[in-house]
Formats: sequence, structure tokens, C-alpha cells
Amino acid sequence: MLKHMLRLCVCLLPLAQVVSTNAVAAPADTNQSFVTKAAQAYMVEASTGTVLLAKNEHQTFSPASLAKLMTVELVFDALTSKQITLDTQYPVSEFAWRTGGAPSRTATMFAALKSNVRVEDLVRGIAIQGANDSCIILAEGMSGGEPAFAESMTRRAKTLGMQHSLFANSTGLPDGKSKTTAYDMVALAERLQEGYPTYYPYFAQPDFEWNKIFQRNRNPLLGFGLGVDGLATGFAEGEGYSIVASAERNGRRLFMTLGGIASDKERTEEAKRVLEWGLSAFEIRQLFAENEVIGTASVYGGASRSVELVAKSPISVYIPVNNPDRLAARIVYHWPLPAPVEADREVGTLRLFTGSRLLREVPLYTKAAVEEGTLSSRAVDAVLELGETLLFSWLWDKPAEPT
Repeated sequence: MLKHMLRLCVCLLPLAQVVSTNAVAAPADTNQSFVTKAAQAYMVEASTGTVLLAKNEHQTFSPASLAKLMTVELVFDALTSKQITLDTQYPVSEFAWRTGGAPSRTATMFAALKSNVRVEDLVRGIAIQGANDSCIILAEGMSGGEPAFAESMTRRAKTLGMQHSLFANSTGLPDGKSKTTAYDMVALAERLQEGYPTYYPYFAQPDFEWNKIFQRNRNPLLGFGLGVDGLATGFAEGEGYSIVASAERNGRRLFMTLGGIASDKERTEEAKRVLEWGLSAFEIRQLFAENEVIGTASVYGGASRSVELVAKSPISVYIPVNNPDRLAARIVYHWPLPAPVEADREVGTLRLFTGSRLLREVPLYTKAAVEEGTLSSRAVDAVLELGETLLFSWLWDKPAEPT
């Protein structure tokens, strides 16, 4: 086929109640009425996957203590697969004690040198207190040392879709190598809340006492009535304060990451403001039912010249109650689909916008199979395809006018 056959076909849906014909894809952090003080921000609504806030969401920054969430994910995964149990015990090495324990003067659960601590207590130390000694003890116990454990953290992050994250230690203590993004941290928060319902509640426990030292939960958003039930805060010299949080209220759950905030106080205030906006200023609207025909895709050389496209579940969006922008929807797929086309094959994506802001993307599947057409029908398709190719070639490849 000619090279233009590989171009993406973008089709406006012929649905008056959904489509605005002047909708144009644009970065999600432009033309938004809500402005955040955070340098990096990303927030989504869980049930619909709608992106509510996106600002430099793929820009890397030091995770600092947010890295502990990746440590916790590895531990939760090991618990779920029964590689370890909550009663498994690991020893407190001198390195763990000096680097993350009482002598370090950092966040610690005050595990005693050369003692043995249960996994459940170590998890509490991280989830409630952000304890560095807990992280190192787990890293050493599970992988033999922090370097090996950190390699596992990075590998695991990639499998979770955290493509821009790298971890050099289990704690997030300064190392000059670790990095993450607001987008990646939201993906991790979703994994922790949705993937580990048995263990996620540790993040919301109000306090924890170890070695006769009582400490309250370090999450500044607990107890404000927002519905926050996790996850962690961080600080990196020169990059500011960060937070990953999840809140559930009236059946709606949000996942949020903010980074690059100027102060601890401003982080708390901004996180509260962003979450309150996300929980109160939006409503859920269903656009398509399960298996409802959403649009069609062109088929080349088939018994039919098009195939109907459906989604495998109802499609809803979480949009502002007082929405000044019309909703828009587009189907994107590789044009045209060569016959034969199998039923239930993923061939495209539905992209939903409000104004110019991308809300969510949903995979689309063929509703039925399309067999190869007759010789004459394939010849007609070839002529039509050539004409469309020449048209698109002129549109795409026309040289720019000199300036």
C-alpha cells in the first residue's frame, strides 16, 4: 500500500448531542478555567477515567518520599502472591538503622537495631509515618539489599505503565537519579487503591506506635472531611513539595498528584482546594450504553465498505456541572481497515473532549466480521482508495508557503 494508507483517520462522530464540529485536540493544560499553583499536576476521576486536571503531567521530578509508594506496591504484590506474609519477619541492619532509623533524624518508625520486625508493622511504618527504616528493612529482607530492590521497583513501574519513572532506592532519599511524573504517580495510586483492597486501608490509619514511640499519620489531608484515605507526601530540595492523594465521596473517587509547590502549608491548602473542586464541581454523564454503536470505520476490499464500532462497557464522562464548552467526540483509527476484519477486534479509539481539553480515551471494537469482497468490489475499493489517497497526499504533503 502507499505510505498514506498508514495515516490515522480522524472522524467526527455524527451525534449532535455529543459533537462540536470545531473541537480541536490540544494539550490538556491549556484553556482550563481552573488554575493550580503546582508546577506539575494530574487528577482523574476513577469510574470514568476522565482527566480533570493536567499540567506538565509528563514532566519528570524527584519523587522524594513518593518513592515509598513504589516500595509499598512491591510489598503488596508479594503479599498477594503469597511470597511473604504479614507475619514474615526481617532483621534491622545497621545500615537500615543509621540511614533511616533514629540516628538519621528523618521520618522513621524507630525500629531497634538488630531486632526483627513483622512485615505488617513495617508496612504500617511506611503507610502511616513514611518511615525510611521500614523501607530499607523491607528492601534488604525481600531482595538482599537496596540496589537489587530498586531495580525491581523500576522494572515493576514499567509494567504498571509508569514509563518515565526510575527508582534508585526504596526511600526516595536524595540520590540524583530517581525520577517520576505526576501522570505516573496517579497510575501508581490507582494501582494501590484498586489492586490491593485488603492492604490499602493502612494508609488511612490515624496513628502507629512502635518502640514505645507514638506518631500520628503524616498525611495532612486526613480528617478534613474531604474523603481522603491516602497516600503520601514528598519534598525535594530545589524542586519543592509534592503530594499523591486519593479521595472518595458520594461514590466518586479521585486520584491526584501535585508537585513543585513552594511550601508545606501551601501544599496542604492547594491539595484541599484541588480536591474540593474535583469533588463538587462535576457530574457524571453517560454518553453511550454498552455495545451501543458509536460510529463506523472504512473497510478496504470487504463485502461491506464499513464496519460498526462499539465499546465493551458504558461510556461516561465526569464534566463540570456548569459546563461552558460543548462535548466533542472523535474516532481515530488506521484508515482503511483491510478485509477480512474479525469481529470483536480492537481497531480504534474514541477520544472525548470538552472544548479543546481531552477528557478520556476509550478503545473501540468491531461489532461484526467483514469478509473479503468479490473481485469487482475490491476493484471499486481500489479506485476509491487511490482517489482518497491522492486527496490526503495533497493535504498532508503540500509544501509550506514561503514566508
